[in-house]
Amino acid sequence: MGYDLNGKVALVTGGALGIGQATARRLAQAGAQVVVCDIDTQDGQTVLLDVTSESAWQNVIEDIRKNHGRLDILVNSAGILRIADIEQATFDEWRTVLGVNLDGVFLGCKYAIGLMKESGGGSIINLCSISGLVGGHNLAAYNASKGGVRLLTKSVALHCARKEYSIRCNSVHPTFVETPMVSAALAASPDPDRARRSIEDQIPLGRMAQSDEISEMILYLASDESTFVTGSEFVIDGGVTAQ
Repeated sequence: MGYDLNGKVALVTGGALGIGQATARRLAQAGAQVVVCDIDTQDGQTVLLDVTSESAWQNVIEDIRKNHGRLDILVNSAGILRIADIEQATFDEWRTVLGVNLDGVFLGCKYAIGLMKESGGGSIINLCSISGLVGGHNLAAYNASKGGVRLLTKSVALHCARKEYSIRCNSVHPTFVETPMVSAALAASPDPDRARRSIEDQIPLGRMAQSDEISEMILYLASDESTFVTGSEFVIDGGVTAQ
């Protein structure tokens, strides 16, 4: 389907790599003006944004207001993964993971809504995970952060609906995706090949997802074809949670 985002302005966090990068590219292909944000700005085109900083969010939203005059789409894609069970995880690791994965989404939703209201509405898409739906024995902080994003998304959706803002908010829940974050986690394991096989064996379709497969769902939620969709969670997991 040919989704048309012409005239729309999108903000994508974590846009330098992985799902964020694929999403930014896909939204731009559909005609959106895309502001790509990340803490990695080596390409010279990415806007610096530490998603854990309230002032940084305020500054980015104000820059978009001045330079584009509107905001129609927010994709909260920035995230980090730490593999550690409840006994292994340190309090600093816990706070770091929740800071990026949950606080960053809170701040993004909070400050994007103001500009979206001025723009006549919009769509917020929060990158979650199947780890926000089911537990993992060694993902204490990650599970908590993604579970928080799942329900924060529903709260934002209901708030905006009650206020009649015409702002929708949904979450996307992939399984393991071929991204630099997952590749780094595999490389850090004692036996990377065995770790990869173990992951793929858990997925009924027998492989990890590709970033482009996730970005297609995000494109749908960003488009006007999904105007009656809010507060929902979209699982893209190759059948993992069907078992």
